[in-house]
Amino acid sequence: MGATAWAHVTVHPATLPSGSSDVELTFRCPNERDDANTVMLQVFFPTNLPLLTVDVLPVPGWTSTVQTQTLPKPIDTDDGPVSQIVSEVTWKATAGGIAQGQYEDFDVAVGAVPDKAAQLVFKALQTYSSGEIVRWIEVPEAGQPEPDTPAPIVTLTAGSSSTAASTPARESSAAVNGGQSGTDAVSVAALVVASLSLAGVAWVGFVIRRRAQR
Repeated sequence: MGATAWAHVTVHPATLPSGSSDVELTFRCPNERDDANTVMLQVFFPTNLPLLTVDVLPVPGWTSTVQTQTLPKPIDTDDGPVSQIVSEVTWKATAGGIAQGQYEDFDVAVGAVPDKAAQLVFKALQTYSSGEIVRWIEVPEAGQPEPDTPAPIVTLTAGSSSTAASTPARESSAAVNGGQSGTDAVSVAALVVASLSLAGVAWVGFVIRRRAQR
């Protein structure tokens, strides 16, 4: 029975700005055995940092089952309070599953991720046609070697969403200030033209009076 060290169950993207909405998470499951196919993948969603509104994309040759959990206290959202969250998604092969040297992507759409810096740990169980179960549940620790069976993790970074949101505001402010500067320049030009016109009229009047006196 062989295995490749890099063939882990992973989640993509691995990093997201905190508070992101309308995102897609992809769980990639490669087959790391040369004598069996992967026939089931179970992904456990974090309930301490719940994801709101999870929808599962159908995968040809697989069925999906979603389990939910009731929150002790509903979470208020723009669409109203949310009291049910997804706690687990299980994909089962209806055909041959994932063969040697192949992988499968399992996608879910997430309405929103938590609005704070954190790590979302998605522990996963990979089941082979031989009955073997590989548990991708270990969480890496600082200063420690990379675990053999790491859990898929999404890192939420703080401040990225607010910074991105503030950029258009700064641009709008610059545009407004630029528009104001342009208005001031036009006003000054108009005053100069008006002054020159008045000077011209005064000069013509002076010439006419001189000729009349002669």
